[in-house]
Amino acid sequence: MRKILIVFAVLIVGVASLAGFNHYDVQTVGDAIAIDPDVPVLRTPDARFEALTDFPFAPHYVEIEDPDLGTLRVHYLDEGPVDGHVVVLLHGQATWSYSYRKMIPLLTAAGYRVVVPDLIGFGRSDKPADWRAHTFQKHVDWLAATLKALPIKDSTGFMFDWGGYFGLPVAVDQPDIFARLVLVTTAVPRGNSVIGAAWVAGWRRYILKPEIFPISSMVSDMTDKDLDAETLKGLDAPYPDESYKGGPRRMPMMIPATFLHSAAAPNRRVWAALRNWTKPTLTLVGQRIAEQSFDPKEFHDQIPGTQGQPHEIYPNTGFFLIEENPEALARQTIKFIEQS
Repeated sequence: MRKILIVFAVLIVGVASLAGFNHYDVQTVGDAIAIDPDVPVLRTPDARFEALTDFPFAPHYVEIEDPDLGTLRVHYLDEGPVDGHVVVLLHGQATWSYSYRKMIPLLTAAGYRVVVPDLIGFGRSDKPADWRAHTFQKHVDWLAATLKALPIKDSTGFMFDWGGYFGLPVAVDQPDIFARLVLVTTAVPRGNSVIGAAWVAGWRRYILKPEIFPISSMVSDMTDKDLDAETLKGLDAPYPDESYKGGPRRMPMMIPATFLHSAAAPNRRVWAALRNWTKPTLTLVGQRIAEQSFDPKEFHDQIPGTQGQPHEIYPNTGFFLIEENPEALARQTIKFIEQS
C-alpha cells in the first residue's frame, strides 16, 4: 500500500508540474506526435558569432541524416594536435561549445585533441523550429551519428549536464567511442527519484512559464559566480529570437519525471549496462547542486569504473561548473587521463 501511495504522489507531482505551461509541455509521456514537415530547420546567422570574447576557434561542420528532417548540419570545434588523444566535450542546456572556451586551451596545451560538438538545436548547429523534433531519443541518435561521422574512437568523454543524459546511452551502445568518462553534474534519469520530481517540477516552471526564455539568465541564476556581460552575450548568441530556442525550451519535458515517460525504460536499460561499466569514470560536481539534486553517490555505488578515482565536489559552486571553475575541471581531467 505504501508503494502505491508513493507512486501516486510522484504522478501527481509530475502532472502538477505541467499546469499552465505553453505548447512546449504537451508531450510529457511518449514521443509520438508527428513533426510538421512545413516547419523549417533554422540556422543561426554567422554574424551572431563574430567577435565573441575568448572564442577564436574555427568552426567545423559535419552532416547527419534524420528520417523526419532530412540532412542536418552539426557544428563542432576541433583543436589541438591531430594525432593527440581525443577529448570530447559535451555541453548541456543553455550552453554550447562557447562554454568550453577556457578549458580548450589548457587541454590542447597538454597535448590533447579537443572535439566539441554543438547539440542539434544549440550553438552553430541546425535548429529544428518544430519543438516536437526535440525528443530524448532523437538527441541520443543525433549525437551518436555525429560522433560516428567524425569519427571518434577510444576518447575521453567529458559529459556535462545533458551531455551525459545523451552521451551515456551512446557510451553503452557504442563502447568503442569512449575509453573513459568524466561525468559533470549529470544523471541517468529513469523516472525515479534520482533527480527528484519536485526539482524537475520547479525547473519546468522556470523554463516554460516565461514567454521569452532567458538563456543567459538561467546560467547566471544557477552559478555562484557573477558572469560578465561578454559571457552573457556569448551564451545568447545562437538565439536571435524565440523561434530558435525549441531545443533548450523543450528539454524540461524530455526528462523522465515519472516512470511513464517514454525515455524512462530506455534509460533503465542504460543504467543496467552502466552497472557493468568498468572503464575509468570520474565524477565532478559543485557542492550546492550536489546537496540539492545531483549527488554523485549513486554513480559511485553502482558503476564499477568509478572505484578508486579522484572524484571532486567543488565547494561554493553551483550547477554550471564549466563557467564557474573551468580551469580546475581541465586540470582534473588531465590528471585523470594521465593516471588512468
